Amino acid sequence: MADLRVSLVSFAGTDVGRRRKNNEDAFLVDDVLGLWVVADGMGGQAAGEVASQQAVETVHEMVISGLRRNAGKGAERVLESAIQAATYMVFGLAEMDRTKVGMGTTVSAALVQPEQLLLAQVGDSRIYRVRNGEAIQLTEDHTLINWQIQNGIITAEEAKTSKQKNVITRAVGNRDYVQVDILSCDVRPGDTFVLCSDGLYAYVLTEELPDLVAPGGHDAVSALIRLANDRGGKDNITAVVVHAFEDPDGPLWVRSFPEERVPETVR
Repeated sequence: MADLRVSLVSFAGTDVGRRRKNNEDAFLVDDVLGLWVVADGMGGQAAGEVASQQAVETVHEMVISGLRRNAGKGAERVLESAIQAATYMVFGLAEMDRTKVGMGTTVSAALVQPEQLLLAQVGDSRIYRVRNGEAIQLTEDHTLINWQIQNGIITAEEAKTSKQKNVITRAVGNRDYVQVDILSCDVRPGDTFVLCSDGLYAYVLTEELPDLVAPGGHDAVSALIRLANDRGGKDNITAVVVHAFEDPDGPLWVRSFPEERVPETVR
């Protein structure tokens, strides 16, 4: 099979939900650059929305300047450095305003590169891929619950009723440095990627995603947010839906459909 070129186009939305007064989620979509980011802020007193918005803006600016300086090379380091810059920026803002000490945010980001999509993860927002009617979670939750499950301390069933559900082990901005997961995955025409905050996936099962995103575009985003609200909407809800399609002039190229594989940790 000849190499294929693939383009990605995104649709996004956010909603305050049914129980919150403020929306502390933020997102960034740049289809031209090929960068998509979801951030879920925390900290109270409007600090969460400051942290998430500052993070997505900093990541965007730093990726643009980093790729320009490096002529597209070393994208993994550029993406990681952009999130470290956001961490330092949010932490610095809190240091200058003592009412915002401890504020932070999750960051889940995807960046287009030749032959692959780079993913960056801090916290418990998520990125999923839907392919051929099946959805998989690409990122790992940085939560105490997930750590306990991985280490055999509790079972997945016990985790459902744990009082430590919302304890995050990594966040952007509550310290001046954070460990960032950088992953890579392949992209094929017909794939759909979903970046979302926990206000969405807390109510939507992974196996429900293929049918929900099947309508595509804004309809897919609306369906996701509506379902989360209908099932409780106790948190802010954000969804970024990215569709991949064959495009002779597209920026991402696929060499004869590589073998199916799970994301690989780059760093």
